[in-house]
Amino acid sequence: MRVHVVSDVHGEAQALARAGDGADALVCLGDLILFIDYHDLTQGIFPELFGLDNAVQLVALRTARRFEEARAFSRSLWASLAEPPQEAIEKAVRRQYAALFAAFPDPTYLTYGNVDIPALWNDYARDGVTVLDGATVEIGGRTFGFVGGGLKTPMHTPYEISDEEYAAKVAALGKVDVLCCHIPPAVPELTYDVVARRFERGSEAVLEAIRATQPAYALFGHVHQPLARRMRIGRTECVNVGHFQATGRPYVLTW
Repeated sequence: MRVHVVSDVHGEAQALARAGDGADALVCLGDLILFIDYHDLTQGIFPELFGLDNAVQLVALRTARRFEEARAFSRSLWASLAEPPQEAIEKAVRRQYAALFAAFPDPTYLTYGNVDIPALWNDYARDGVTVLDGATVEIGGRTFGFVGGGLKTPMHTPYEISDEEYAAKVAALGKVDVLCCHIPPAVPELTYDVVARRFERGSEAVLEAIRATQPAYALFGHVHQPLARRMRIGRTECVNVGHFQATGRPYVLTW
């Protein structure tokens, strides 16, 4: 059995269309949307709507951790649009989702990232593309458990939920062979981004589940340039499988 796993696709529809080549199934751990690309500020929904200069300013504020100023700056730009901000965002997001969901091979199993908008996914999912969140599926005789979204942060990305809600989804899985989450377990080496020079939020509930149930693998993304891309926790191999936008290469799982 051969399964390819990707995370943090961020708009790379062409690479996504090749991600399942040679695999029995594709697993995607979210963040399909590209809102703003910190490596190429000409790409994404934000510069599409507001231009490069404003994208540079927003990233500078966020990088300096001046989050309140960044939000105020962003609000002023959204207020300048000729149409309601929510309508402008939804149009741009739908354009990306249409291309990305069309690129998924059959079968694909996926969950949400913190920048995704779950309410829109039903409009694009189709036969052979299965969305799971707090649920399990059998692939090649192994049980895969999926937990989507992220935890609350000062960034206020679209799909951030409380620690309690997230922990309930983890608990609902029970014992699995492969634990698939968008965010990593709360381990410093797995949550620190060496380029952004900050800790992203990891999940204590995921870490506890790994220690308690010892799945063969815990797969995740979210941290684009982690201090450690993999480590073992007991018998569990923890692997950062992102970020796909930068590499265009899936993680390969075989058994």
